[in-house]
Amino acid sequence: GYAQHGHGEEALKFFWQMLQKGVNPDYVTFVSVLKACASLASLELGMEIHAEFVNSGSEADSFLRSAIVDMYAKC
Repeated sequence: GYAQHGHGEEALKFFWQMLQKGVNPDYVTFVSVLKACASLASLELGMEIHAEFVNSGSEADSFLRSAIVDMYAKC
C-alpha cells in the first residue's frame, strides 16, 4: 500500500523491519518494494531486495519479473 501511494521510503522501512523480525515476505511484498525502489531511483536498495528474493528460493512470476526489469530500467 505505501509504495503504491508514493510512500516508497515507508514501504522500504517496513520491509526491512519484516526481515529483522523473521517474517518471510511473499512475492507481492517483493513486487511492492521493488516498485518503491524504482520510484525512488534507488538502484543499490533495489539490488539488495533483488538479492533477498533470489536468496529466498522462491520462484518469480511474471509480475515479479516485470517489477525487477522496471526497477533496473528506472534506476
